[in-house]
Amino acid sequence: MLQQTQVATVVPYFERFLAAYPDVASLAAAAEQDILRLWEGLGYYRRARDLHRAARLVVERHGGTLPADVDAVAALPGMGPYTRNAVLSQAFDLRLPILEANSQRVLSRLYGRRDDPRTTPARRWLWAAAEALLPERRAGDFNQALMELGALVCTPAGPACGRCPLSADCQAYASGAPEAFPARTPPPAPTDVFERAVVVRRDGRVLLVQRPATATRWASLWEFPHTEADAVEEAGPAVVRLARDLVGLEVAAGPELAVLKHGVTRFRITLACHEADWVAGEFASSFYAAARWLTPAELAEHPVSAPQRRLANLLRRPGRQRRLF
Repeated sequence: MLQQTQVATVVPYFERFLAAYPDVASLAAAAEQDILRLWEGLGYYRRARDLHRAARLVVERHGGTLPADVDAVAALPGMGPYTRNAVLSQAFDLRLPILEANSQRVLSRLYGRRDDPRTTPARRWLWAAAEALLPERRAGDFNQALMELGALVCTPAGPACGRCPLSADCQAYASGAPEAFPARTPPPAPTDVFERAVVVRRDGRVLLVQRPATATRWASLWEFPHTEADAVEEAGPAVVRLARDLVGLEVAAGPELAVLKHGVTRFRITLACHEADWVAGEFASSFYAAARWLTPAELAEHPVSAPQRRLANLLRRPGRQRRLF
């Protein structure tokens, strides 16, 4: 959960997750949809699916106990070098280095390296440096300390060099400009994307569809049918065409419900959400894997992305239900 997510955000998710799945066996036996529902809001849902698959393999191959073996753990889904080494060094005190955003910043400053740590030569050098610094014992504690030093003291902006235990040996501090280390490549300019979503109503229920397991983004999650669209196109005809093309239904377009804005990586997405009444047809789609007609209360049971949850919550408001249903 801590990959690509801040600690403060993770804590309540972590507590709920462990309450539901207190051991590897219970996690392995769980349904993927239940796991995704608990993970909902953390993003990067592949992490949850990898965790689930890894738990099943630990049960099948290792009797439900994580092995203290580098190759065996590396064979599990989601166990790249950082995660593998972090787990093994902290759980079993194996002498393995880690490298993530905080520790690589500390090492770059300590040794006065200005090159972007995301480049291959820089990362190779930093991994070697992290390994060379490891003590013979308590490697996990050392790795954790290095991360915490970067998170709390050697911060990207305004590092607290005056209370850093490494400042006497830090080349970046000696230079007088520690914030200049390492070099940071500007992020790519954001790309604006316009999408439309349609909430199709039929006999007091709404249509929710499931993305395929092979989808690049939000695989296996549920959503209201939506797609990238032309913002200039008139809404009514666009909604009718969207419903026909995506889910094979004929609908009568209704009013706009909301406009939601959210970001995914470098994309700034504007999602225009519309309602529509079912007229004819049954679900048929070349993209979506499944569909369900649900009451507003049943929407809470299905894992969806953060923007889709905002739309689902909007539909569950009492005032909305009177108008929509």
